[in-house]
Amino acid sequence: MASASFSVPRWFDLHTHFRQGPSLRTYISDHLSMGCAGALAMPNTIPPMSRIAGPETKEARSIESYQAELKDAGAHAFEKLITPLYLTRETTAADIHEGKKSGLLEAAKYSPPHGTTNADFGVPMEEWLGGDVFRAMEETGTVLCIHGEDHTLMGADYFDAETNAEERFYKEMMPRLVETHPNLRITCEHLTTKEAVEFVSSSGPNVAATITPQHLLLTVGTLLQGLNYHLYCLPLVKFEQDRDALRQAIAEPGQTKFFAGTDSAPHQNKVLDGKCAAGCYTSGCAPQLYAMIFEEAGVDLNSSEGIESFRAFLSTNGPLHYDFPASEKTFTLTKSSEPLPLPAPSETPDGSVIPMPTGLNIPLTWSLDLG
Repeated sequence: MASASFSVPRWFDLHTHFRQGPSLRTYISDHLSMGCAGALAMPNTIPPMSRIAGPETKEARSIESYQAELKDAGAHAFEKLITPLYLTRETTAADIHEGKKSGLLEAAKYSPPHGTTNADFGVPMEEWLGGDVFRAMEETGTVLCIHGEDHTLMGADYFDAETNAEERFYKEMMPRLVETHPNLRITCEHLTTKEAVEFVSSSGPNVAATITPQHLLLTVGTLLQGLNYHLYCLPLVKFEQDRDALRQAIAEPGQTKFFAGTDSAPHQNKVLDGKCAAGCYTSGCAPQLYAMIFEEAGVDLNSSEGIESFRAFLSTNGPLHYDFPASEKTFTLTKSSEPLPLPAPSETPDGSVIPMPTGLNIPLTWSLDLG
């Protein structure tokens, strides 16, 4: 492809992890540096963000207290900040109505028990179906953010060439969810499989999905060859046919269902005590990675049609789904004639965080200018 340079509205990362504590400022700064106009900050903190308002306690944080902490660390510069409620056994329909009335609640997070980092408080999906909490979310228009995997599976049922935890969830659980709660607004997070793409594509307009750079860029072969732990995340990266389906979904002209959510997750120590932490850090370089991916998907980013597809995925489909305006500010991406230096590690008070492209030695081919 010939040299390209284009501007799009500043984008929204509608699935990311800022964590908590003194390193917050670095993580938020990394997001702002890449033209990010806003974020949906995941609630799997310690303790979980499972209350609407009030100060933090030993058992729970609140949306109110976490938003204040984020804004004190620099998130006041975002045009939009969404902090979902973590759904636990203590969540009630009254919490949903109270949160919506207060203006603090826009989304709530379903995480399968032990599904990822700090996700020990989740409740199996079967226990939510038909219940008062999801009905209250339907009534109030609260978005349900779903980590769509079945973590009760073991061995080949959890991950195999023929099936996996995400495929089973989208074949068996998601049809039951949308049938039981047809008016529920749903974000299917970090899709990884062909089956999940097909489900979202065939569902009604209230069902949409985020897709990460790593799941669009790489496959399980990349993870396993040399055990590239910088690519270890949950859900796991999958096979080439799955990656092709994800790429086709985001590149489809006029599509409105798929949008950016990096699931960027900082870890100072990816491997500790013989275990590997789940999460890829792509803050600071996500738009550049997405541009590389669109090229690999065959999209011509020199053409108005190609730029429009990229703009929709990165800048406008997410706000459309969450019902807030797209940014009026822009940033510019420019294709480099030579591979660019690898992103530097992010230095935090808690230690260094290595960006995924650096850990995997994947040079960027696009530069970013905030103008």
